[in-house]
Amino acid sequence: MHYHQRRIWHVPDSRHTPEAVYAARKLHRRRFLAAMGMGAAGLGLSSLVSGCHRATDTEVLEAGKVDLPETLGERADDPAGSEYDRWEEAKDNKFGARRNPHFEYGRPETKQEEAARYTNFYEFSGGKANFAVVDDFEPHPWKFEVTGECGKPQTFDIDDIYKMMPFEERAYRHRCVETWAMCVPWTGFPLSKLLEKVEPSSGAKFVALQTFDVPNEADEKAGLPTFDGPNMSSVLFSYPWPYTEGLTIEEAMNDLAFIATGIYGQPLAKQHGAPIRLVVPWKYGFKSCKSIVRITLTKEQPATFWNTYMPHEYGFTANVDPEVPHPRWSQETEWMLGTMEKHPTQKYNGYGEHVAELYRA
Repeated sequence: MHYHQRRIWHVPDSRHTPEAVYAARKLHRRRFLAAMGMGAAGLGLSSLVSGCHRATDTEVLEAGKVDLPETLGERADDPAGSEYDRWEEAKDNKFGARRNPHFEYGRPETKQEEAARYTNFYEFSGGKANFAVVDDFEPHPWKFEVTGECGKPQTFDIDDIYKMMPFEERAYRHRCVETWAMCVPWTGFPLSKLLEKVEPSSGAKFVALQTFDVPNEADEKAGLPTFDGPNMSSVLFSYPWPYTEGLTIEEAMNDLAFIATGIYGQPLAKQHGAPIRLVVPWKYGFKSCKSIVRITLTKEQPATFWNTYMPHEYGFTANVDPEVPHPRWSQETEWMLGTMEKHPTQKYNGYGEHVAELYRA
């Protein structure tokens, strides 16, 4: 499927990409082009993003691939107690996770190569072919900290997470605010399981999450990952970097909120947010913070990236809702990656039975 063939419901890049992305070309041409992938010759991938060659499925899957960690330990305590042992083993899941039977797509699963081909990751580019520009990004070793309003703040090494957390596979629908959608199997664990380890205090009303940043003194001092490659965060200084997102504590503790370390049974590809990301399937995709380095429990609602940069277009809550249009396009329908099949948008992305109670006054 060629994504440059637009359909009437397919939002053009020029409509959903902030003006600053294009304006940056005038001031930082070389760095901008590198971040957009136009200077990817050093990666051997320049032809994949130049328009002269459409990357093959194999090239897409290999470009951002992350190897399975050697430190992967035995499965931790069952995520659902004795019920877990009755779940079927997830097909080809390299983490040894079982498939949670309580979640189904309700439509065909998106092909792995299509999900890897078309992603948003503004730290690397304002386009979709992020698989071609993430080569220099190293998601291992990796640490992240969980601090703030809690009794036991901790810094976690991703290798420890592989050993201590109870992994499962969940079939989730994913809905982007730009109207594209996909159905993918994530491997990971409920966010609540991680937060329980730091013992949130009564003052914890919100949970803030942060993606890696360009090198900065605070993160380097804390031993957290930063990235000094050709990324957008080093080009577009007008953006409120680093990328941040947030949830209420009730949303974060809801069983549907998920921390993913894998996709399609493999470790997260770099363009999917390796090595660890948030997945909140009832919200628009920009809420699902990638490549997490910091989680902070707070008393006050945290500032978030898009809500700070464009508050009139991107709210803090950002629940999927066909009745609330984006200021520049309708949210009544969505289209599937790969097939371009069109579907009516469902409120809460179809997960109302799990989360609707959170929003009843």
